[in-house]
Amino acid sequence: QVQLVESGGGLVQAGGSLRLSCAASGRTFSGYVMAWFRRAPGKEREFVAAIRWSFGDTYYADSVKGRFTISRDNAKNMVYLQMNSLKPEDTAVYYCATGDYFSWSHTAYDYWGQGTQVTVSS
Repeated sequence: QVQLVESGGGLVQAGGSLRLSCAASGRTFSGYVMAWFRRAPGKEREFVAAIRWSFGDTYYADSVKGRFTISRDNAKNMVYLQMNSLKPEDTAVYYCATGDYFSWSHTAYDYWGQGTQVTVSS
């Protein structure tokens, strides 16, 4: 049973930083893609970043490129999202997800965590 558990959310002022963590278990993630999505109040779920576990290549939404960094720790089965220069519009629930292949669409991802709230105050 694949399980994804996010942590690290919280309240931060604009310009600040947070690091989200996703603890992954239940299978070998080599060959899969790990992704972060977010959902702001009243908005659709939005792609944030993804990483292919085996090769380490990364993908970012234009809105976070240059500010957010996705990474993984193979030994710990952890995925991270380092978020710098946070803006109020980054406020959302952030979700970790995994799937067989990379896609910008949430429909490609089979397993999801419960989410962690990130709130950026102005």
